[in-house]
Amino acid sequence: MLPSTIPTSFVPHSAGATTHRFNKDLSNTFGIFAYIVLGVIFALAVGVFSYNQILSSTKSVKDAELAKAKSAIDVTLVESFIRLRNRLETGASLLAGHSAFSGFFALLETVMPSTVRFISLNLVLTDAKGAKIEGTGFAKSFNALAAASSAFATDGHIKDAVFSNIIVNSKDSSVSFSLTATLDPKVIVFSPVVPEPAPQGSSPTTPTP
Repeated sequence: MLPSTIPTSFVPHSAGATTHRFNKDLSNTFGIFAYIVLGVIFALAVGVFSYNQILSSTKSVKDAELAKAKSAIDVTLVESFIRLRNRLETGASLLAGHSAFSGFFALLETVMPSTVRFISLNLVLTDAKGAKIEGTGFAKSFNALAAASSAFATDGHIKDAVFSNIIVNSKDSSVSFSLTATLDPKVIVFSPVVPEPAPQGSSPTTPTP
């Protein structure tokens, strides 16, 4: 006799029913995933829209500030500043190409021995923004003239110095000479004189009437 737990009959499930249930579960899973993707896209769209609104609002504020700043600008004052800038640039350009021989004379006073002096001195500008000098003079002795030549060579700003037509006076051993040389362009470049700052704690000097 069969045990009571064993059914006396059963109906076998068809393969089509199992396949249908699997397809239904797959469709549900895909639908849930599609809803999730749709939610993410919607959230991104809302974020982009909100950010665009923020940018538009910020742009409007900045445009208003810019318009206010433009309205506060004094056109006449700006034009005067532009003219001043152009004049300063033109002046700087002119000064940069201006030759000034005060630097050369100061150098000559520094390096030239006191026992040597010029009678005539000609300065000629060259195309290379330099200058040539030609002159005649007297030296107390030949040694003084040699010292002048050595001083020129040591300093380096008076180049290619050639002493010629040297004549020694038999009475006092003085020497007459001619000189030709070229100048370093830096020596004849214009440079403004900057006043030295007053010492700290001292008051400006008041000119005496």
